[in-house]
Amino acid sequence: KAAKGVKKIMDEQKQQLPDNVVLRMGVRGGGCSGFEYSLGFDSESNVNPVVDELAEAHGVKIAVDKKSLLYLNGTELDFYDGLDKRGFLFNNPNASGSCGCGSSFQV
Repeated sequence: KAAKGVKKIMDEQKQQLPDNVVLRMGVRGGGCSGFEYSLGFDSESNVNPVVDELAEAHGVKIAVDKKSLLYLNGTELDFYDGLDKRGFLFNNPNASGSCGCGSSFQV
């Protein structure tokens, strides 16, 4: 479902996105639980093999910086589209806890 959601957004925003677009996933310090997930689009030309890992899943190219990969290893990205909310969900086996909104976590 996440790949379909990403492809739909890419299709809707293709005029604003760079050529050779990749989905960039990451982790940064912050949030009420210590770490926040980051998710956005980037150009494949910005992917640095020294700093980033590049993969492809379900037809979507994904870039993750190696520091974030320590926290995201094994994480599944899902997409929820319900009456109450719509968005991406991180199912992270490395998280020992998360906040109520699900956008930050602790390890």
